[in-house]
Amino acid sequence: MDLATAFPPFGLRVVSGDLELRLPDDAELTRLADVAVAGIHAPDRKPFLFPWNAGEPDEVRRGLLQYHWASRGKVSPDAWALELGVFREDEPIGIQSVSATGFPVTRSAGTGSWLGLAHQGKGIGKRMRLMALHLLFEGFGAADARTEAFDDNPESNGVTRALGYAPNGVVLQERQGEVATENRYRMTREAWAARPDAHRVDVTLEGVAPVRAMLKMDPEP
Repeated sequence: MDLATAFPPFGLRVVSGDLELRLPDDAELTRLADVAVAGIHAPDRKPFLFPWNAGEPDEVRRGLLQYHWASRGKVSPDAWALELGVFREDEPIGIQSVSATGFPVTRSAGTGSWLGLAHQGKGIGKRMRLMALHLLFEGFGAADARTEAFDDNPESNGVTRALGYAPNGVVLQERQGEVATENRYRMTREAWAARPDAHRVDVTLEGVAPVRAMLKMDPEP
């Protein structure tokens, strides 16, 4: 039995042009850790609630590996986080996550992401989000998709607004000892269906059915 048969998320593929989203194996996680160590944002920026990418390189690498290993172990129908690697021509450049709690009932999921500094400003962030939304709406049958970004992260807020999300409230968060304003957004299935042609990128999905079965996304016959 191969790994994708034993654990179906490893067989999931979301492909669009030169980009592919897939669950990274351990060797690819090590390469992704190097991308994180090389830099995700300027030193004076705080895009994350927890500064997981700060510290000595070895600490960042270990922390990334441990987080991904833990995420794999917690995947279940009740709650899942698929931390999909973003690969451009087979080079790992970041992470695009999709996650949910109680998805078989709520059909509601969230997204999050990070991208290496060397790959930012090239439209990749927008494309990988569209690919994640395609997976959620067309692959998993989501009713809505949520995301959030701190007010001082104009790039993330800009991508979200450009894609047609609706504002979904503001929350004050304690971020590394300081108060920070978090903007929340929501895209409904209806908004996704009505998206403009510019956002209708060609996406190929592979390995969706086994993941749906594992996570009990379909009603019992």
